[in-house]
Amino acid sequence: MANHKATKKDMRQAAKRRDRNRYHGKTTRNAIRDLKALDEKKAVEEGMPNVIAMIDKLAKRGIIHKNKASNLKSKLAKRVNNMAVAQ
Repeated sequence: MANHKATKKDMRQAAKRRDRNRYHGKTTRNAIRDLKALDEKKAVEEGMPNVIAMIDKLAKRGIIHKNKASNLKSKLAKRVNNMAVAQ
């Protein structure tokens, strides 16, 4: 346990940040999962910009690496393009 006043404050701040980061990360993962579950191309295209914005915000905040964000967006884009070919 921390003994210094500043260290105790740092622990409180870290806990807040951790909770906030977990919330945003989980919310984004759920949005990606829901987008993947959609079958209609039009619905996917409407939801895609929102999910991409969420992924970009995670990368900007440092919750995920920028390359991971790029990979996620690329996989989603491939999925949408393959839906267009299939239908």
